[in-house]
Amino acid sequence: MSKLIRTSITIEEDLLEKLEQLTSKSQFSNRSEFIRDLIRGAMVEEEWAANEEVVGTITLIFDHHKRELTNKLTKLQHNHHREILASTHIHLDHHICAEMIMIKGPASTINEIVNNLRQQVGIIHAGITMSSTGIS
Repeated sequence: MSKLIRTSITIEEDLLEKLEQLTSKSQFSNRSEFIRDLIRGAMVEEEWAANEEVVGTITLIFDHHKRELTNKLTKLQHNHHREILASTHIHLDHHICAEMIMIKGPASTINEIVNNLRQQVGIIHAGITMSSTGIS
């Protein structure tokens, strides 16, 4: 872990009050931890915007009874075997499934894959959780 440095910031009173509210509602025990997490989140967004190699988790909710949907999803994943790291498929009920797909690659490629998945008939929801490789 890096050495911690103490610093100070100048902030408007009402913004400080909002920071205190947000911190108290969060899982963080103090402002420093909360602000560090905000900075890390901004860094991840910057990596994605710069089209760097990133990782993410795609979450799909879909009706597996839709004609050919399962085959189309499998084909899309096979077409991107270099980016797809792993996937987990669970059955939520008789018709609805959830699939979580771990993915790594250039941000634009990941976004393209998510958009291709999202466009399939039978997809109820498709979302991406963005993260960093932690390398940069």
